[in-house]
Amino acid sequence: MYFTVFFYPMGTLGTILWSLPALYFAVAFCGEAEFRMARRDPGEVILDEFVVMPLCFLGWRALLPLAPAWAIFLAGFGLFRLYDITKPFGIKKLQDWPAGWGVVVDDLAAALATCATLHGIGAAWHYWR
Repeated sequence: MYFTVFFYPMGTLGTILWSLPALYFAVAFCGEAEFRMARRDPGEVILDEFVVMPLCFLGWRALLPLAPAWAIFLAGFGLFRLYDITKPFGIKKLQDWPAGWGVVVDDLAAALATCATLHGIGAAWHYWR
């Protein structure tokens, strides 16, 4: 929901520019949460997912001729959760990075994999349509 309010009008460059400092602070906060909770990637901390979710939709307007915005957002959310939970493509190994880096970078990789998958599906749909 917050994506549609804050990032919908921004476009790709605005999303990237907002995400860089947000990622920096997320690493610090998630690292501190790991330290205080004495656990690796505590499930109660969702700042990492919150910060990387907009990156799932980089360039999403290119997909609009193929599907309505709500379908793109729903598919992106579902793919992100799938990749975040299953951690394919070596994403699981990224959790071993120290402190908050491991917490955030695995979600960043899942978001970028989601973005690539959405655009891959869009390209395939356009090609075979």
